[in-house]
Amino acid sequence: MSLVYRKSVDLLTVAKWIMRREIRSLSSLPEKAEEKDVAVEEKRHIGRRPRPQNPMLEYRNVYPEFLPDPNPNWRNSLREKLERVDMLKRRNQINIPEFYVGSILAVTISDPHAQGKTNRFVGICIERKGCGLRAEFTLRNVVDHQGVEVRYELYDPTIQTIQVLRLEKRLDDKLYYLRDALPQYSTFPFDMDPEILPEGTPVPINPVQVELKPRPWLERWERQELKGISNIEEYLKEKDRVRRELRKTPWEKYDLMKQYRKTIPIEEQNEIWGEVYNQLQQMKTSKKKITRKRVMSAPKSQLG
Repeated sequence: MSLVYRKSVDLLTVAKWIMRREIRSLSSLPEKAEEKDVAVEEKRHIGRRPRPQNPMLEYRNVYPEFLPDPNPNWRNSLREKLERVDMLKRRNQINIPEFYVGSILAVTISDPHAQGKTNRFVGICIERKGCGLRAEFTLRNVVDHQGVEVRYELYDPTIQTIQVLRLEKRLDDKLYYLRDALPQYSTFPFDMDPEILPEGTPVPINPVQVELKPRPWLERWERQELKGISNIEEYLKEKDRVRRELRKTPWEKYDLMKQYRKTIPIEEQNEIWGEVYNQLQQMKTSKKKITRKRVMSAPKSQLG
């Protein structure tokens, strides 16, 4: 009996050892395969910009004017559809580049009263608003120690070219406070050379904080929770701080209905981008081909 018992114990030990080895080998296989897949993906995307899962999500920031007004009093599905058709036709005639609030642009428009029948203005974009054919943006610059602002309609037929001299974003969605800031933050030369970013790089965010001039100001900037101002506390009195605290509304960020009324539902956004996505993509591809042809074309010989 003792010999049989010993043999059964040995067989049981061997079986347990084999089972443990099989379990270890099976558990290590997915990890190795997963590590291999991750390494392959990392090698595949080295030097490339990570693509979003849905490329149409990126269009909401690049083409915000294609989204209609969230106010139901201004909604009309037929008018919005016709406007999108006109906007695509206009984009086939003129290159409207990607830009944001904080980008520096140079806009050339036709002006029958100007020398050469054109007028060119350079400035920083301090505002971009509106939807559809009513979309507009405002440029600001300091010319001869005087602040100058020009508001353009994005799809105005008198606009000949829109050139991005510096593509970047700022810390705030609107830069109205540049009107009360020191002049150097709004001064840009009209012969400024464009700064070209490598293809695929994300849009940089400029973290600069401007300094305001002494009061009086055009608005009460201390009540707007702005991130792009550095010295606003220097000009505030105690009563200004008390009033700012009294007028704070921190609960509004939890108001879901208010956020819903200010945005377009995601289902409607997907429907709109599905309608215009292919045409915008084709225009983007054709413009890239034209740019490459211009860069790669050899200069013609002037002999003869």
